[in-house]
Amino acid sequence: MIETNDLTKKYGELYALDRLTISLGQGDVYGFIGPNGAGKTTTMRILSTLLNPSWGEASVCGYSIYTGSKEIRRAIGYMPDFFGVYDDMKVTEYLEFFAAAYRIQGPDRRKKVNQVLDLVDLGYKRDALVTSLSRGMTQRLGLARVLLHEPQVLLLDEPASGLDPRARIEMRELIKELRSMNKTIMVSSHILPELADICNKIGIIERGKLIFNGTVDEAIRKVRGNYVFSVSVGPDRNPEAASRIGAYPEVESVQPDPKTGTLDVRLKDGHEDGSFLPERLIRDGFRLKGFKEKEVNLEDVFMGITKGITN
Repeated sequence: MIETNDLTKKYGELYALDRLTISLGQGDVYGFIGPNGAGKTTTMRILSTLLNPSWGEASVCGYSIYTGSKEIRRAIGYMPDFFGVYDDMKVTEYLEFFAAAYRIQGPDRRKKVNQVLDLVDLGYKRDALVTSLSRGMTQRLGLARVLLHEPQVLLLDEPASGLDPRARIEMRELIKELRSMNKTIMVSSHILPELADICNKIGIIERGKLIFNGTVDEAIRKVRGNYVFSVSVGPDRNPEAASRIGAYPEVESVQPDPKTGTLDVRLKDGHEDGSFLPERLIRDGFRLKGFKEKEVNLEDVFMGITKGITN
């Protein structure tokens, strides 16, 4: 559905996008992650045919960005980070205006407007003025607008930007619903834990270069390295327990975590199962208060892979 090969955008000596190569199939939800100025918006603008690349190839739904811009625009829904709305219109008027622009005529237009309003859970606001909507509602209205013509591909640039926690959850659930409809979605976001919940693939971009491209599990394995387990025996016995655990042949290192008062136990290469830890600690006379594998989330992945460099 989306293919790029050496896609590049250059401004003078600055590479806004440097030889981007990705491939997304139908039903893929691709989390596009990177700091401000990394090239995420540039990529989406090129894919939506709003910006010409300096060189490289890209196609959407089989159409080249160079020769098939009209076909691509019919096939995609592009929601930018910030978009203008007509404040003096009612919600239904706003959507009917854009439905007419998509050449949806007659009774089908009102039917389609009602369908997208129900999908984004804004049906109860159909007669409200756009200016009266909250930021979260406006974001959902923007998403409703790009869904009117039933696009196969969605390009969502920071759809949860500026939203409060409840609105972010609602937006996440809405993207999950779109995923269940087998749409191909490229979504950029700074709210990394939520991307892990909705994406099957991620790309991490920094200073225009794609530095990771794969599944969330692959990214976690790349950053985590050896398995780490959190062990709690009580702060008064931590030094003794650390000494005992450090002598186990499967253990590479033991470090106290001053924030939680627990011990971080890192296993040696080739060891994944830490179930021996509680067994041996109890056998050695310790009272185990807590034991779990330390999870690596997308924030850890992002910090572990990127260097904090921006254009």
